[in-house]
Amino acid sequence: MIQRTVLVKFGETTTQEQLNDVVTRFKALENQLKGIVDLQAGLNFAEKSKEYQVMLMVRFQDKAALDAYVDNAEHQAVAAYIREVGRVDSIGVDIEI
Repeated sequence: MIQRTVLVKFGETTTQEQLNDVVTRFKALENQLKGIVDLQAGLNFAEKSKEYQVMLMVRFQDKAALDAYVDNAEHQAVAAYIREVGRVDSIGVDIEI
């Protein structure tokens, strides 16, 4: 099993509504893509790392499922929306579990 975790930092012009929409759009991918075992997304409320506002986590059956996800049109649309509403930076980590 593969776990991908992504932290996303947005600019000052990104609204709370847009951040909530990012989370909603990301969660909707769970029912649209095969090979996803678990999918979680939410807004960061930690005081220490508050510059990264959104956390996304997906667990895949295997590397093939991860590769399919990366190229998937629905996933690409969510990624485009994230850029559109002001993504400044992101940190992504993939691990085998």
